[in-house]
Amino acid sequence: MGRLFSLIVIVGLAYGGLYLYYGMAMKQVIEQQIDDRGLTALEVQSIHYGPLAPVSSDARITATVNYRGAEATLDIRIIGHPIFSEELRVELDGLQALRLRIGGGQ
Repeated sequence: MGRLFSLIVIVGLAYGGLYLYYGMAMKQVIEQQIDDRGLTALEVQSIHYGPLAPVSSDARITATVNYRGAEATLDIRIIGHPIFSEELRVELDGLQALRLRIGGGQ
């Protein structure tokens, strides 16, 4: 029973590390894609993805980007894997939300 518990803990720690690293890798990939398209003023604020995204080669993620006073939430499809694949394709599925800040101070 102790060995099974140890195995579960080790697998959980490995998956937790993979989950966190996947998020950092996806943020870098999206920032690189934005820079390649000449949209360097956009800033990626956050990335959200499902619990099975790090073990899948076809994932849908949500990225929140900021441009001056506007904030947009984008649905993005990732084909390939940023860690295990040599080729990775990023497709914009759509705009989920657009929030504008008008007036007010800083």
